[in-house]
Amino acid sequence: MKSWLSFMAIALLLSWFPCAVGAQDPAQQSSAADDRETDTDARSVRRFGDVIGSGSSDFSMDIPEIQAPAQPIADQPEVALPDPAMDARLQNILASRAFEPDNPELAQALSTLLDEVEAQAGRALAAGDLELATRLVEVIDAFDDERDIVARVAAERERRAEVDQLLSEAAAALESGSLLEPRDASARALYERVLEIDADNEAAGEGLEAVGEAVLAAADALLVGGNLEDAEILLQDAEALDIESREIEARRERIAAALEDRQRSLVGQTREAIDEGDFDRAETRLNELIGMGAEGALVAELRAQLEDAERYGGLEPGQVFQEELSGIDASGPVMVVVPAGSFMMGSPESEEGRSDNEGPRFRVTFDRGFALARNEVTVGQFRRFVEATGYETDAERAGESRLYMRGSGRITERRRITWEDDFVGEPAVEDVPVLHVSWNDAAAYAEWLAERTDRPYRLPTEAEFEYALRAGSQALYWWGDEAPGEVVENVTGDEDGFDNDRRWNEAFRRYGDGYWGPAPAASMQANPFGLFDMGGNVMEWVADCWHDSYVRAPNDGSAWVNPGCDRRVIRGASWSSTPEMSRSAYRLSSRTAATDARVGFRVARDL
Repeated sequence: MKSWLSFMAIALLLSWFPCAVGAQDPAQQSSAADDRETDTDARSVRRFGDVIGSGSSDFSMDIPEIQAPAQPIADQPEVALPDPAMDARLQNILASRAFEPDNPELAQALSTLLDEVEAQAGRALAAGDLELATRLVEVIDAFDDERDIVARVAAERERRAEVDQLLSEAAAALESGSLLEPRDASARALYERVLEIDADNEAAGEGLEAVGEAVLAAADALLVGGNLEDAEILLQDAEALDIESREIEARRERIAAALEDRQRSLVGQTREAIDEGDFDRAETRLNELIGMGAEGALVAELRAQLEDAERYGGLEPGQVFQEELSGIDASGPVMVVVPAGSFMMGSPESEEGRSDNEGPRFRVTFDRGFALARNEVTVGQFRRFVEATGYETDAERAGESRLYMRGSGRITERRRITWEDDFVGEPAVEDVPVLHVSWNDAAAYAEWLAERTDRPYRLPTEAEFEYALRAGSQALYWWGDEAPGEVVENVTGDEDGFDNDRRWNEAFRRYGDGYWGPAPAASMQANPFGLFDMGGNVMEWVADCWHDSYVRAPNDGSAWVNPGCDRRVIRGASWSSTPEMSRSAYRLSSRTAATDARVGFRVARDL
């Protein structure tokens, strides 16, 4: 390299000194040769023509002697530029500087070239071509390390190195499963630090997506393993990641469903242990439910059932019992134990007379039996409640109720009608179902029973009522699909009459039960579950709020209640019900304060 540079320097020097071209005589040549021999600090430089011919020959060129340094004065950096044209300029300047390091013109030429190189390096840096920017800056650094581009490229190289290191550590953390922990060294934390340094880093963005997918996969694994609490904690952390909310919500729904299943399983195990008399196991399962945060009402219900089982040793399906009322010399209603089981609730679409609110049909399963009053609450039973509490019914507060008009045969509002009146406004006898009572009145009576017996009395749920009404049948009526062949229920029959001249317009053909209006409670046939008047006599209030279909209805037989609802369900048939209205699936509703001559109620009790 140095010999080539020397050659180039000599060539340039020749271009800088004037040359005289012409013939010289031998004497002159000899004199000049003598002078050169005496000068030990310089040497003669000849062109190629000097060795071809001599004198005035056509092939000779006489060139004056040029004095040049014998060797370069200063060493130059061995650097090169990527661009060939710019590199040629650089090498020419370096060759000249080797012999004239202090030449101001060379210094200016080099500075100009470095300006161009710095601009090119800046463009490369802006374009993200750090390799090219580095090569260019290495040249600049050899001559002027104070230039701004040198520090900028160095900072970018350091930043890139830090990003690469963080990406490597993040990938290792992701591979090892350190997704969110430890907080400062997790895959998530490392990828986020990369984005703090380089907001558009694609690898970090893809890495965070991979972390999100891994978090969801880990949550899924926890769900499969039943570790619901840790899965929920993981999902809480995952909310800070860029994960679609629906993905998190889908898993939260799975957690909720799993918790519900677990709670349902524990409830079933608790009840099973109670039924089997294994009270220690029942207590353990009950405590697990409490630890899960089960509702206080559910815990209280199970606690009461456990205490009942310990006190009574269990009851049998179909068993009849009656409990004393504390504080008064009387007993509560006669109760019948309804067996556990399942049935299809509602009516099939093919059923004649069906209404849309009777569907869609769905299966309801009762894991445990329950007790239902053998018949409706009678006037005499309701009287004991009023006398013991001083309760004032909704009809008494409103000063009116709906009754049957003898003349028109219509149900009409009339003043001063209360629970003490019958269906036409006459004083009611003690053993007929109490009428002119609202849902509020019925619920108050059930609450009073619960207080007097210290047992969980309540209104039946709609599912319980239909299940007990059907008593294992899926026919139109609990007795079958046709008009009764014998007296079974107090409903409309074409053989019934009122005041000797009134007949029903729509009625069961060739049927008569002997009553126009309510019959004494339990005076006809019991259904297969041992219950009276489920499909006739009076319609009955149940606990559920009114819904115009069974979409999303509970399938465990529980009451479907919405807080603050002002309409409740009425089930069963009454003394005035047509065949269509007497179907087991028939349902209607009314306001919670409404009263009527066709509506009464009965109570249920948890076992």
